[in-house]
Amino acid sequence: MKAMLLRQIAPIDSSPLAFAEVPSPEPGPGEVRIAVSCCAICRTDLHVIEGDLPQPNLPLVPGHQIVGRVDALGPGCARLRVGQRIGVAWLRGTCGQCPDCAAGRENLCESARFTGYHADGGYAEQAVVAEEFAYPIPDAFSDVEAAPLLCAGIIGYRALRRSRLPPGGKLALYGFGSSAHVVIQLALARGCEVFVVTRGERHRRLARAMGAAWVGERAADMPDKVHSAIIFAPAGELVPPAMEMLRQGGTLALAGIHMTPIPAMDYQRTLFYERDLRSVTCNTRDDGRELLAEAAAIPIRPHTTLYPLADANRALRDLKHDRIAGTGVLVLDS
Repeated sequence: MKAMLLRQIAPIDSSPLAFAEVPSPEPGPGEVRIAVSCCAICRTDLHVIEGDLPQPNLPLVPGHQIVGRVDALGPGCARLRVGQRIGVAWLRGTCGQCPDCAAGRENLCESARFTGYHADGGYAEQAVVAEEFAYPIPDAFSDVEAAPLLCAGIIGYRALRRSRLPPGGKLALYGFGSSAHVVIQLALARGCEVFVVTRGERHRRLARAMGAAWVGERAADMPDKVHSAIIFAPAGELVPPAMEMLRQGGTLALAGIHMTPIPAMDYQRTLFYERDLRSVTCNTRDDGRELLAEAAAIPIRPHTTLYPLADANRALRDLKHDRIAGTGVLVLDS
């Protein structure tokens, strides 16, 4: 099969992904194989490729927002069927036995494994996944519309939950990439008001078009303090000003898997009055199922930019340099 293969950690500007022929994967016990239709790109892919995360085993096929149809079943599969449309997300396996798994916090399992990091992902014509970690895709979405929901959407959904946004409350979003443009649709559908802080004019135009009440480049310029906030940009320097713009009892959620160092903060200005700072780690399968159901009911419509699979390096460069409004999606020939 054809795949984009990472053989060496390197900056994306050096085009480290190679278009290659690799053996088709065979599903093991409890696994299904998916014929990939498309795979959305993600900033986490950049962190893997450029070495911001601990180095994976190489060579590796990246990608973890996969949509396609089941084309083979491994021994013991009973939940999915050949031809069924499914999605594959970042979380691909947990131990199922540790205290965190038992308590419904499988996102914190120390034995968790991730798609396109611990195992080959979706920048390829085929991929395998445990059927218990695959998501049936609602009919409300095309393949391309569904792909961004499988990480950008799921992580955005968990970040929104972690931010404890009250009904009808005010929410600030820092950065307006793939996750944020899904979260704004969730928040607006819940009757909330959204402020967006982002440096790129392309992103500011999209935020305005999608219904943000205020859009600007600096937190200090927001017209009011907010109940909740989410930082999507991997920039630790945004944390102190974001905390200062929270109301008393407000919550800031950090949605990234990687972030630059957070500067020292003045306690009285940023944390006092029971303002909370919370991180987001991966997601549970319940997050994924709940997000897909809510997104289908709204329905959410991701903004996408399409690239052929062979142009994955270019797509990721565009992502890194903020040239994509919404989500980039790699599409395969039918």
